[in-house]
Amino acid sequence: MAEGSDEPRPEFEEVGGGAVKTFLEHLEDLRWVLIKSAAATLIAMMVCLFNVQRLMAVLRWPMIRAEKRHIILLPDTTNQMVTFQIGSARLPALDLKTNRIGALELGTNQHVTVQLEPVQLGGQQLMSWRVVPTPPDASENTGPVLIFMGPAESFLFSLHMAFFGGLILASPFVLYYVGQFLMPALKIKEKKYFLRAFYIGIGLFFAGVAFAYFVIMPPALKFAQQYSLWMGVQSPIWQVGPYMSFVLKFMLGMGLGFELPVVLLALVKIGLLNYQKLSSMRRYMIVGNLILGALLTTPEPFTQIIMAIALQMLFETSVWIAWYWERQEKKTEKG
Repeated sequence: MAEGSDEPRPEFEEVGGGAVKTFLEHLEDLRWVLIKSAAATLIAMMVCLFNVQRLMAVLRWPMIRAEKRHIILLPDTTNQMVTFQIGSARLPALDLKTNRIGALELGTNQHVTVQLEPVQLGGQQLMSWRVVPTPPDASENTGPVLIFMGPAESFLFSLHMAFFGGLILASPFVLYYVGQFLMPALKIKEKKYFLRAFYIGIGLFFAGVAFAYFVIMPPALKFAQQYSLWMGVQSPIWQVGPYMSFVLKFMLGMGLGFELPVVLLALVKIGLLNYQKLSSMRRYMIVGNLILGALLTTPEPFTQIIMAIALQMLFETSVWIAWYWERQEKKTEKG
């Protein structure tokens, strides 16, 4: 081809630009990817293990926020959390069906502390209940108490939390190493779409995790507690393991669910789907999102319904974007 020619150069457009390597060289590159990924994960796990107390506080935050929610499932309950205090010892808070204990009036505050203290009556010392002022942050000490059921459970749980926390903390580095290995094999056009999908997918994943953690998890925990009360069962104590599994599974499921637009729009880009096909799938997606809500979250119905609603909204957004792309393509063809 002559220099300065305007003819297209398909080789330049299609070749990714990576160096040509032998099979053994690719295996060597893959070995180093695995070594660097494993090292990054191990370092992240050690960091999480030495900060397990902070991780515990982060995972307990939705429970603390849940106690500030006011949800009533029973018409004859006051949803009043009462904490009994004997000396310096505080018992787990209970949700009473009335704001009176015998002749003791508890008032109308949502969080009430009742203290057992000695009183003098006719030369005799008796014990009496008294309602004491509850500080503004008392809701952090009410509600279910997290406990370990065995002497070794705390150590095993710390290892598990460090393992999963390390995987999350090291995931950007692992994805970077994997991308370094795969990018040279992609064509220039494929690289462009791959990078866009990668960045948007990462953003949507963390948006889903944040949505679950800050918005959905507190009312979900409160709903679970109130549902047990509706069944006539008190739940003043929760095991740490099932609670953390509940929180982590829901956040991970919501993060994965938010990847739905990336998958659908990628299928639109490669020609397997279009606006008409997506529109015709709407009724099936409603059922599918309910199934995904059951699979990606916990067995509790509140989180499943919220997950299904969020997925349906993301699907509708994908349909709108597909319509916009198709409209732009038609305008380009007419122009």
